[in-house]
Amino acid sequence: WNTQRLPLVQDRVRDRLQQLSAFLGDAEWLEGSFSVGDLMMVSVLLRIRSSGLLDEYPNLAAYVARAEAREAYKRAFAAQLAVNAR
Repeated sequence: WNTQRLPLVQDRVRDRLQQLSAFLGDAEWLEGSFSVGDLMMVSVLLRIRSSGLLDEYPNLAAYVARAEAREAYKRAFAAQLAVNAR
């Protein structure tokens, strides 16, 4: 069942990634400057990184890398990790 369903799921994810990629374009952040929206979006995109789908959209892969490099992202990630570790 999983093997048969996976291509459909991947196509749906690609459709959403294409929309996000087009929205982001060449911009650094979704709404001009780094915001909580970027923190949230990057956390979603990180969940699919291991699938390889993110690599199909170079601007999104670069977007995730930029966010991960920010001190604000590192602090937010560490705080969330601390909550989840309890």
